Amino acid sequence: MPLESVSNPVGEVPQEPPAIEILPEPLPGNAGSATGEVSRSAKYLAVKGRLEGLIGGPPSAIESVIGPDERTRIVDTELAPWRRICALRVLSPAGNFIGTGWFAGPRTVITAGHCVFHRQMSGWATRITVIPGRNGTEMPYGEASSTRFSSLNYWTETTNPDYDIGAIHLETSFGDQVGWFSTAVLSDADIPGYLINISGYPGDRGLGNEQYFHANRILRVTNSRVFYSNDTAQGQSGSPVWIYPAADAEPMAIGIHNYGVGGTPADYNITANSATRIVPEVLDQMRAWIETNG
Repeated sequence: MPLESVSNPVGEVPQEPPAIEILPEPLPGNAGSATGEVSRSAKYLAVKGRLEGLIGGPPSAIESVIGPDERTRIVDTELAPWRRICALRVLSPAGNFIGTGWFAGPRTVITAGHCVFHRQMSGWATRITVIPGRNGTEMPYGEASSTRFSSLNYWTETTNPDYDIGAIHLETSFGDQVGWFSTAVLSDADIPGYLINISGYPGDRGLGNEQYFHANRILRVTNSRVFYSNDTAQGQSGSPVWIYPAADAEPMAIGIHNYGVGGTPADYNITANSATRIVPEVLDQMRAWIETNG
């Protein structure tokens, strides 16, 4: 069946994406109007460019923290790119949950599909509160709540992990202040060579109120998934998986983190966490969400 957008009953989103291209133009990022001060965390922790060697310790098959826990807390979350990453508070008929999202446009927050729609939540979330750059009790840019969400029909109808993507549509243009990630499709040949960055709000450290980061390497790429040895934990679902194409480039999202080691097929013979890969038809749908809602 063709890939289509689906929305919770509160809000409708046009379901006709632009024509699919083999490698569509990236969605441009934005620095935002907030301070342009350089983040020391980004300067010294984020990895840029292509693979030059192994980062991190030996893999372990026990949990999604692979080997020693090498995540680092980000404390200058009011600076870019960390302020583009949001702590999520998800209210659903089945209870409350935490998650992570990131700005892809002025009013569009991308997250995992299971943060907006999941059978364990009895379907669609009821309300999601978005807190850009949260740092413990500090909320440098405030918060906003929404009841309008979108996902993909392949996720809501079949829970296919290859399409575990969601969007939160805000009424306020937070992104104009905090900025947003550029988003791109990389070719099968190009993507494996990059070092990748992941940052989000785990529940095991900071109870979803503190942002934790880890950089590492890609272990395997399929048509719709990216597998890596970056440390993550529950609550980081929806985090951006991003690269820096060059040392002086802006961060570019290439995937949405959503699974721990349990989501990696056993026959791959790797211990890895994984993301839904941004492929042409997914990028086109993201473009449609942003053009519709901002």
